[in-house]
Amino acid sequence: MTARPETCDAFLMGRVQLHQPERGYRAGVDPVLLAAATPAEQGETVLELGCGAGAASLCLNARVAGLEFVGVELQPYYADLARRNAAENAANMDVVQSDIRNMPLTVRDRRFNHVIANPPYYLKEKSTASVDAGRDVAVSGETPLETWIDIASRRLAPRGVFTMIQKADRLLDILSALEGRLGSVRVRPIQARSGRAARLVVVQARKLGRADFVLEAPLRMHDGPRHERDGDSYSDKALAILRNSAALDWGN
Repeated sequence: MTARPETCDAFLMGRVQLHQPERGYRAGVDPVLLAAATPAEQGETVLELGCGAGAASLCLNARVAGLEFVGVELQPYYADLARRNAAENAANMDVVQSDIRNMPLTVRDRRFNHVIANPPYYLKEKSTASVDAGRDVAVSGETPLETWIDIASRRLAPRGVFTMIQKADRLLDILSALEGRLGSVRVRPIQARSGRAARLVVVQARKLGRADFVLEAPLRMHDGPRHERDGDSYSDKALAILRNSAALDWGN
């Protein structure tokens, strides 16, 4: 079989080197934001559902030393990429090729301090199929968000934390699915520029959490209401996350 052309891309100013396909689904800033939003501490365990090539887990690994990761990925090619990327980035990460709805007992018998996920943003029946099959699976899924959240809640240890990044227009579905499963819900909108509606949200919830719902101030990615000069014009907070591996501070 002919090998797929790949690139090796630097994330977090080179702290993470990620092999990914030249064409098809490629990681952008979203998994970096997901990693930044995850409040993991040294010695804890992290399960990533739908890990792709491993970008979110490896960015989290670059920020917090001493974590143990399990990644579950449906597509064999991306699971293999995640294994290679984990080895190259010296991450303690076991990658399991599986549908999240039918994970092996080695995963289902465990409880984790954190479960993270960046599920497909579009429902398959409402999206246009991509010419690349791998990208099609990654961006338009058949598994409902409620199933992702139910599986995450079952894999969390008591007081464990679930963190997800998703399209803002699916927030109501997420909140509905969290009801009765996880509590202490916090939502952080991700805003491209001032005056713009949020396109993405980061949602966090805790197993057995009982705190009130919190809607955080938006994280603004770019300075100014419009693009007016060369360069990426990232805000200081966005730059700290994307370049310096800073955490996304909840409540700030």
